[in-house]
Amino acid sequence: MNDDPALRDLSEVADAIAAGRITSVEATEACLARIEIWQPRTNAFLRLYKKKALEQARAMDRELAAGKRRGPLHGVPMAHKDMYYRKGERSTGGSAIRRDWTAPTTATALQKLDAAGVVELGFLNMAEFAAGPTGHNVHHGHCRNPWDSSRVTGGSSSGSGASVAARMVYGALGSDTGGSIRLPASACGVVGMKATYGRVSRAGAVARSWSLDHVGPLTRTVRDNARMLGILAGHDPDDSTTSDKPVPDYEALLEVGVSGLKIGLALPNDGPAPLDGQVGGAVQAAADALGRLGARVTAAKLPDFTALYRAAEVMVKCEAAAMHRPWMEETPELYANQVHTRMEAGFFIPATHYIDALRLRTHFVREFLDTAMDGVDAVLLPAIPFPIPTIEETDTETKGGPAVLKMVAGFTGLTRPFNTLGLPALSVPCGFDTNGAPIGLQLIGRPFAEAMLYRIGHAYQGATDHHRRVPA
Repeated sequence: MNDDPALRDLSEVADAIAAGRITSVEATEACLARIEIWQPRTNAFLRLYKKKALEQARAMDRELAAGKRRGPLHGVPMAHKDMYYRKGERSTGGSAIRRDWTAPTTATALQKLDAAGVVELGFLNMAEFAAGPTGHNVHHGHCRNPWDSSRVTGGSSSGSGASVAARMVYGALGSDTGGSIRLPASACGVVGMKATYGRVSRAGAVARSWSLDHVGPLTRTVRDNARMLGILAGHDPDDSTTSDKPVPDYEALLEVGVSGLKIGLALPNDGPAPLDGQVGGAVQAAADALGRLGARVTAAKLPDFTALYRAAEVMVKCEAAAMHRPWMEETPELYANQVHTRMEAGFFIPATHYIDALRLRTHFVREFLDTAMDGVDAVLLPAIPFPIPTIEETDTETKGGPAVLKMVAGFTGLTRPFNTLGLPALSVPCGFDTNGAPIGLQLIGRPFAEAMLYRIGHAYQGATDHHRRVPA
């Protein structure tokens, strides 16, 4: 293993802590040293709890010395998107409105990580109220990509992607309404899972759109991600949308391999943004690698996502407008212009359109399973269809114009459909473009088939080293 504990994977450091080869304090100090270097370059953290984290780490070491190991994440330092409530502490949601707001409860996801022995380093930057695919934030400063500080991180879980990529933390919680876990995972070169709708509780997390929101982990490897999701997944009485389906041991199922699996490859050139050749080439190379590992790769035909994409827009705008109405009436000036504009549009959509959008979801799911997933175990496609642009190129507050808006909309062209469908989607790094920025692929599965996606992603990472590269 690497001499610097901060450069080890989550699973490696967790197992090393359990075996007594290093301490939680040593792992936490290593992360804090990385944060000191990388925070000025990335603006990934909104709040850093150095003293508190070291106290927690010492407590985890004492428990381990006394023979108590809470679980497979015991003593591992993490930080999370600043939309998860911690009782008695601030939770901004990346906004100005909640800059000093104190949470009355603790999110279920954080409770589960607490019970697993995770050390909390702090809370991370994000797009305002999770409303933005690039990572821009006019209130707290834009988050910057560790691979190139001029480029976007992807959003809205911008700090989560940047902090994991820069090895400031071993893992982080994000959320995904239209791609907000997978976009920063792809743009920053890490792994992100949007599990099946209802697989992970959203209780105590700031909502963006109740019908589309998903909670999930960002990590350095597929194994790390499987370990985190195994802790997070499961029914929660505080979230009526969560499923009571049993949670498999995702990590134990990783080593089965892909021999005999059928994977459908989709390289779509239509939609909000055409597919760039570099991105398509990287995803094709990933498909070829899986083929060499024994998978059978065939062409997958995606259905026309136009109606599905419009339904998602109706749902997110109406639900966001309903939730934000009091603030938008009382303090509209505290919103960024583009966030306010997008939410305000929800007030002008007829209720019948919203109900139609909800009603059509079952049809869209059936259509996708009967077409793209007919006869295959997973669908492989890009996460972001073009090379990662700069912060300036995508700044809708200062630049605006049809070209910029079209580029920003294109970010979610290949991710948003799977929020509407509620299907599991895993983003895995699969290369780098000519600017040195990461490229990510997506694996899509049937409902609650997260273990299958992890199995494929883990096999791919075993045959490639894109995930081993570290920003300089």
